[in-house]
Amino acid sequence: MSLLGRIIFFLLIIFIQWYFFQAIDTVTRFSSPLLKKITHNFYFVIVVFMILAALAAVIYPFQLWPRFIRISAGSLLLIVFLVQFLGILFLIPDDILRMFRWIYSRFLSSNEAIDAGEPISRYRFFSYLAVTFSLIPGIGLLYGFFRGGYDYRVHRVKLSFPNLPDAFDGFKIVQLSDIHTGSFANPAPLKKAFKLAMEQKPDVIFFTGDLVNDIYEETFGFESVYKILQAPHGVHSIFGNHDYAEYIYPGDENVLKRKVAQENLKKVHADAGWNLLMNQHTYLEKGGQRIGLIGVENWDSIRRFRKYGDLHKACEGMDDLTFKILLSHSPSHWNDQVREGHKDIDLTFSGHTHGMQLGIEIPGFKWSPVKYLYPQWAGLYRDGSQYLYVNRGLGFIGYNGRLGIWPEITVVELKKGKSDDKI
Repeated sequence: MSLLGRIIFFLLIIFIQWYFFQAIDTVTRFSSPLLKKITHNFYFVIVVFMILAALAAVIYPFQLWPRFIRISAGSLLLIVFLVQFLGILFLIPDDILRMFRWIYSRFLSSNEAIDAGEPISRYRFFSYLAVTFSLIPGIGLLYGFFRGGYDYRVHRVKLSFPNLPDAFDGFKIVQLSDIHTGSFANPAPLKKAFKLAMEQKPDVIFFTGDLVNDIYEETFGFESVYKILQAPHGVHSIFGNHDYAEYIYPGDENVLKRKVAQENLKKVHADAGWNLLMNQHTYLEKGGQRIGLIGVENWDSIRRFRKYGDLHKACEGMDDLTFKILLSHSPSHWNDQVREGHKDIDLTFSGHTHGMQLGIEIPGFKWSPVKYLYPQWAGLYRDGSQYLYVNRGLGFIGYNGRLGIWPEITVVELKKGKSDDKI
């Protein structure tokens, strides 16, 4: 974020603190003096925390904060911000109405009393709504911060293909995505997740991008953890949008810094024993038969992301095989290019969305705000004979937690046979 952007964010934080206090003050106006004092003092502590954190972000970019402070203070800052923002959504409509009523009474009518005679004023009613309906999601977000981000779930899928080589019948793939190492205070949670992945006894492991938040230094101390991931047919990986160091080294003046950071992150993949595919392809061989594996760099339909991915280049010189798999970080790549222009790609693995780390998933129904950006945002999708699986992500970023959309380890078993009409 630019300096101007950080200043605007700081001013927005100050405004929200003042605006939300109006609801706190209104709700406690007729409370006992002791309760009113305790509430106001507690809110004052929150205000000081928010303003100091926002001011620190203006002076010193958030990405450069020490890991522990960035994870704890940054997440709490975001939780409080979201809680207050949700709260003021209840206040704004009534304040707009009150403004128009004041204008009417001031210039077009004579001394109209606003809310006179009401047992509880409309403003107090909306203030109660603001406080109540901001505390409820606030409690949920706190749970997601302390527990939800480490509640790893295994999602199992069986997919049948008539063109799958016989030797790969029963072939088991484990997919991981969006680890975001910089969001973990220590390696212990990732060790737990990787051991759970290994318990699935995969034939091959795919990692579909975003190993870090911003820069390769985040991986220091995690090198041995990455090496836990091993499979008979290897660990194959790609870059995601966060792996190019663009968020910490933006602009044309930092091209060299970004390149150095990318080369260092490539070495992290290599040292872990992962086969990093950068617009390249390789082959998985079993029983004298082969399937193609293509890995592209980040390609996203949203303009703010650079399009490094080159699927045509990745497929150059590739043998004409009956079955092909693609690793591409953003599901928009499948939606915009793969299913129309590359019908020979049978199965695509993506990540990127995280399911926005927030939503609802129950049998027969799933929803997250991210669906309005990405039509394919979590789980399995199909178009004709082509499939896409979107991993919900293993880690987190920004809000260092999850609520409703839990961290995922995907297990896909390939079967030889007629495609199932249901997904």
